[in-house]
Amino acid sequence: MTAHDHAHDDHDHAGHDHAHGHSHGAGGHAGHVHGPVDTGDWRYLVGLIVNLAFVACEFGAGVYSGSTALLADAGHNLSDVLGLAMAGGAAVLARRAAGKQLTYGFGKATILAALANALLLIFACGAIAFEAVQRLTDPAPVQSGIIMIVAGIGFVINLGTALMFMRDQHSDLNARGAYLHMMADAGVSIGVVISGAIIMFSGWWILDPIVSIAIVAVILWGTWGLLKDSVGLAMDAAPRSVDVAAVREALAALPGVSAVHDLHVWNMSTTSTALTAHLVHDRGDPRALLIEAQTLAKARFKIAHTTLQLETDVMPDCPTC
Repeated sequence: MTAHDHAHDDHDHAGHDHAHGHSHGAGGHAGHVHGPVDTGDWRYLVGLIVNLAFVACEFGAGVYSGSTALLADAGHNLSDVLGLAMAGGAAVLARRAAGKQLTYGFGKATILAALANALLLIFACGAIAFEAVQRLTDPAPVQSGIIMIVAGIGFVINLGTALMFMRDQHSDLNARGAYLHMMADAGVSIGVVISGAIIMFSGWWILDPIVSIAIVAVILWGTWGLLKDSVGLAMDAAPRSVDVAAVREALAALPGVSAVHDLHVWNMSTTSTALTAHLVHDRGDPRALLIEAQTLAKARFKIAHTTLQLETDVMPDCPTC
């Protein structure tokens, strides 16, 4: 979508308020580009269905065999199933049109889903860790044969899912994330197979809760980053991939710009970043300035939704600027 390049005189819009209560000095609104990231191809759907079915089977096998390691591995696989669901769901939600009240559309739902995902995993880890600690003091017998078979099936499924994304891992960030997560799951499944074999030949039942605690630690390590990022995005914090100070410096360095204020950067969804700012300038061609600023934000900082207010001096409706 092309930029809304309203390059009028400052005084033409002195009384026109936008959504944040600031008047449109030069009326410049640039960069309303909403190109959704296409993450919803068939591989995500196949990976989601196959892995979700396996998680259910692995959870049931863990309960039947008495293995907390299988339960922990099921929780680990569930985390990546939810990740695949969010990657595909982000594309679907991004394509839904904005409504009368939801003027930004449904992209924020992906952030709420990430937050719910993190909280659910932390709760599951707590339950598994509680059971594992109890078994450390009173080891219970487990059916090592079932552990090895189910974990072995998990290795094959996770490896097969990872191979679907291997070709595009260097050109598609979502594909790379899916590939790395599934390869990690395959590695954890191999660890569970090995622990099952050791239990079978040695009778060291205590190894099962030890392995489950190790898997819980791996889940929590990844979940902490997810929780921190999702809470930050829900609070409209700038995404970690964007250096706000660098954005300010780059905009201030544009020809004719003397000041940058009221700068905000936030995520509209897990895949779309937005920026608003006021630029004080003395350019005689505000339309060209809008295009330059939009191009800069998109090319250098991957910010596709840019809204700028151009001013020849700081407007009175922004006393803190």
